[in-house]
Amino acid sequence: MVRLGGGRVVTPGGVLEGHAVAVAGGHIAEIAATPAAGAAEVDCAGCWIVPGFVDVHVHGARGVDVLAGGDAVARVAAALPAFGVTSFLPTSVACAPDTLAAFLGSVTAEAAALRPRSARVLGAHLESNFISPDYKGAQPARCLRLPPAPGEPLAVDGEFTGAAILAAIDAHRDGVRIVTLAPELPGALHLVARLAASGHRVSLGHSGATFEQGMAAVAAGARHATHLFNRMPPLSHRSPGLAGAVLASPEVVCEVVVDGVHVHPAMVAVAVRAKGPGGVAAITDGTAGAGLPVGATAALGEHVIHVRADRAELADGTLAGSVATMDGVFRRLVHDVGLTVAEAVRLTATTPAGAAHRPDLGRIVTGAPADLVVLGPDFTVRHTWVAGRPVWNSGGAGAVFPAEVLA
Repeated sequence: MVRLGGGRVVTPGGVLEGHAVAVAGGHIAEIAATPAAGAAEVDCAGCWIVPGFVDVHVHGARGVDVLAGGDAVARVAAALPAFGVTSFLPTSVACAPDTLAAFLGSVTAEAAALRPRSARVLGAHLESNFISPDYKGAQPARCLRLPPAPGEPLAVDGEFTGAAILAAIDAHRDGVRIVTLAPELPGALHLVARLAASGHRVSLGHSGATFEQGMAAVAAGARHATHLFNRMPPLSHRSPGLAGAVLASPEVVCEVVVDGVHVHPAMVAVAVRAKGPGGVAAITDGTAGAGLPVGATAALGEHVIHVRADRAELADGTLAGSVATMDGVFRRLVHDVGLTVAEAVRLTATTPAGAAHRPDLGRIVTGAPADLVVLGPDFTVRHTWVAGRPVWNSGGAGAVFPAEVLA
């Protein structure tokens, strides 16, 4: 047994001062102020012990794009614990069916194997081919397709169709968690219902949908919104649009990119107050540029992106995902948005875990998987734990483990 002791433990019931989290067999065995007999002690005095961060929208990190093939997904999984991430959904951009199938095959394989010193892969988020060309952002226009009509062939005149994309999704059904689409496209409402019936979480985004079209998609089964306020019409008091529809729908969880660039902190606060912490999932929308120095280049699908001081861009200046990391997101939620630590935990761990179909994660409760992050007083990551094992250690003060912990 290992005991992370002396910290401030953030539980669903509140913050427990001077408590410890005892871990055994990959799960949380006990949360108490008194020492656990026979436990190896990890000193967390002055630190925050919070659930591991869950990022449901991340395209890559440290020079690796999840669509790069080979071991790309595994390499991103190994990079993310340094930022406090213990679980994530590798996120694609629109791509060809063979690229999508290879990506989903890799995601399925990684989800079945928890690798040492890596974050859990919970499944894929497809920022899919079924989005509006007018709101595509950095998505490749040549890969966008309409939702398939019944009986549509896989290819027409040598070009793949929406049916080919849906066939790839169906072939890897268990590996697909979230599918983003634009509900105003012809046939989209039928696709929403079909995907939802197959167990996928349908997300509304990259869309010019009206309020009414957004509400119709929610009625058809959509339960998620992709990066609220971004790549959708502005919220207006006379034309609330898609943003208004998802804010008005309590059953929908809204992603928000909390990097200080995509959404003003005041609007993040507005979304949290409208939806409550259980209705907002903080995301990075992180790319392969995250963790790289300013001036570096990286890939986002078939595009080259340029790393700036606070953002990632295409050559023409279009925002292309972000360079945010989840530890930075957490700090912004507390310092810039004004949330309490407990509220920030909901947005970075509990709510996204539920959206990823893993409500057992993202909470510090007895019996839950021991996916934890120890944050210093300044909310920087001291160490990260997955399934009760330390997977990343800053090596600094307060991040020294007894030998028996590492055995």
